[in-house]
Amino acid sequence: MVNLTHKRYWIFDLDGTLTKPVHDFAYIRHELGLQPDVDILSAIAAQPAEEQRTMLARLDELERYYAAQAEPAEGVVELLAKLHENECCLGILTRNTHEFALLSLEAIGAANFFARQDVLGRDEAAPKPSAEGINILLNQWVAPKEKAVMVGDFHFDLLAGRAASVTTIHVDRAERSWPDATDIRVSNLFELCAQLND
Repeated sequence: MVNLTHKRYWIFDLDGTLTKPVHDFAYIRHELGLQPDVDILSAIAAQPAEEQRTMLARLDELERYYAAQAEPAEGVVELLAKLHENECCLGILTRNTHEFALLSLEAIGAANFFARQDVLGRDEAAPKPSAEGINILLNQWVAPKEKAVMVGDFHFDLLAGRAASVTTIHVDRAERSWPDATDIRVSNLFELCAQLND
């Protein structure tokens, strides 16, 4: 088991990790005219420029709606407060936009834990599973990778963490597992918070 008490740089996925899952990805794909199970951002990026603009505008409309509906995941405020108390640096890396990430953080009462420049969306860094966003945050913080953590609920979060050589934590509410990309697996944020005291 990885000891988390020495980790000082925490990067979180947002939707489904710090928030309760609200996105209906099947509906989003349907609205965008995409095939089931394709990666939405990759599929949009493969379209001609004019089609990309139209699809991204519709995606923005949908994401604005979902961001406003965001509800805090169980234990999120307790976890972030504990990390803040421990003087940790906290960042967000999301495939959402910066604007909607801030809207979601406001909706769940967690905006005050994150500096705006430490909230990276798909326009600030290549989308996960790319490690670019993690590396940007670590460079901003002048942080050693061995003291950094990537926390997420999906395979792309964990793959990004692996690619950046930081500790990966899978918040697994849906009983999905990617053991090759996971250092620690927890069922909720209360469980993760408890590990900070171990």
